[in-house]
Amino acid sequence: MTPAIDLATKKKISFTVHEYHHDKNAPSYGEEAASALNLDPNQVFKTLLVSLDDKSNPVAVALVPVNHQLSLKAAAKALQQKKLVMANPQLAQKSSGYLVGGISPLGQKKQLPTVIDSSAKAFDTIYVSAGRRGLEICLSATDLASLCRGSFAEIKAED
Repeated sequence: MTPAIDLATKKKISFTVHEYHHDKNAPSYGEEAASALNLDPNQVFKTLLVSLDDKSNPVAVALVPVNHQLSLKAAAKALQQKKLVMANPQLAQKSSGYLVGGISPLGQKKQLPTVIDSSAKAFDTIYVSAGRRGLEICLSATDLASLCRGSFAEIKAED
């Protein structure tokens, strides 16, 4: 069990867990998950941490499909910030309690501001990291938003 799975269990939401063999040489953890589980990459979301201007809460979470990049400008607007940069990996790991490549938006050490790309609402369920490389949790986007007190906005970069 991971803190992400524990939270979903505690809140009694409907979810499934999917495990696959993680290849440590995979160039993209999220795309590896989509491929290994034979899923539409638009339905698998990567958890990215961004640095905020706010010193009391220096990071936030942004979720976008694994086959897209994050628009820092759109995410900044959604999080009501002037500018965002990607959080460095050490800060991401320290603030989330998870290792890079296995950062889940659920069950983090501290509740962080969270924004989910609005494309997630097009699916009955989406997949996000369950807190460990090689482990995904499948749940509805609305349940995810409820569990992490997240909001929806168009934050993926245009192709």
